[in-house]
Amino acid sequence: MDARDATRLLKGVRAAALAGDRPPAAPRPEIAESWRRMLAGGVHPDRDARSRLLSAAETEERRQVSPLREILPVLREGLLPALDEALHIMVVADADGRLLWREGHRSILRKADRLGFAVGADWDEAVVGTNGVGTALVARRPVQVFSAEHFVSSHHDWTCAGAPVHDPRDGRLLGVVDVSGPLATMHPATLAWVSSVARLAERELRVRHLESQERLRAVAAPLLARLPGRALAVDPHGWTAAVTGLAPADRVALPKGLGPGPVWVAQLGDCVAEPLPGGWLLRLAESRAAAAPAVSRVVLDLSRPRSWSATVYGAAGSWSQELSPRHAELLFLLAESPRGRTAAELAAELFGDPTRTVTVRAELSRVRRHLAGVLTHRPYRFAEDVEVELIRPPEPGRLLPHSTAPAVIRARLSRGGTPVIP
Repeated sequence: MDARDATRLLKGVRAAALAGDRPPAAPRPEIAESWRRMLAGGVHPDRDARSRLLSAAETEERRQVSPLREILPVLREGLLPALDEALHIMVVADADGRLLWREGHRSILRKADRLGFAVGADWDEAVVGTNGVGTALVARRPVQVFSAEHFVSSHHDWTCAGAPVHDPRDGRLLGVVDVSGPLATMHPATLAWVSSVARLAERELRVRHLESQERLRAVAAPLLARLPGRALAVDPHGWTAAVTGLAPADRVALPKGLGPGPVWVAQLGDCVAEPLPGGWLLRLAESRAAAAPAVSRVVLDLSRPRSWSATVYGAAGSWSQELSPRHAELLFLLAESPRGRTAAELAAELFGDPTRTVTVRAELSRVRRHLAGVLTHRPYRFAEDVEVELIRPPEPGRLLPHSTAPAVIRARLSRGGTPVIP
């Protein structure tokens, strides 16, 4: 059907639905379901409602913690090359319907701004009506919304196609990737295109998960080989990487808020959890080793130039994690502060700017993926029962020589050192 004829028909369908009359044609099932939700929820069909935009800091904080950040290269590669020619834009929204990324043709981006389709905006269906982002989140399947299928009349000049993205590790809904553009430029095949790219993005997440499982297995296998009794290594989602003395299970349901020490696991019974880089070692409590503390000691070695590490000692043995420059700085500050530091205090000590909390939280989130159970938060600190040994370089001036953090510079000078930059 010609786009203009389709638009006229859909406007008649929508008008009949709003008036409670018999429509000239039946709306598509997913659109009819959405319109019923809008009518029940009191969304105004002719009033353009908008919620408060997230601030730049709030948006960046959501970006840093969102798994969607990992698949942006796949989405860009699959969608961006055709957007300029097709006069479309790509948006990526989180599971709350907040737009976190937006790219595409400049003129269409300007039109989207006038519609409130901007980074930080809330495009939840209950806020802005039927649309490719919010409706796809509710339906949990790919949805194309054409012209007057949008419940709010100010959106009728647009057509959008959105596909949800799920986390393959646990099935959790992560958000939606959407391609939108003016009515005249949209093609019926757009939905299939966007859906295919969303599936590629989920496949990328699956590959990354398998790679993380291999890294966890490489650390866990030598530890399990030395353990008596039964034990297994799992990632934070409960997927099994290695096992000894047990029939292997693909996945174990982990309790919420899992931490080091005694824990009851539904499929295993009483266990002791011990942190591993990228996961947990679960030792069944029937083994003698399980009575020992999960983690007893952490050695933070900053003595070698540009080769820093954290070594964790527990009942099952020890393992080491190489540290990036930023993570070495953060762990040094926490080792020097047994009572802990807030994100604002760490930002002041790292950057001289207490407002840079988003960066601090994001980096500490990455550290804790490898040192789960060793670090706690509120405030950030090493766990109370863990002995922390800090090994400094022989010459005070060679402490983290790359660092310009005010707290690190003070630490070099307080011990009478002259800072040395290799």
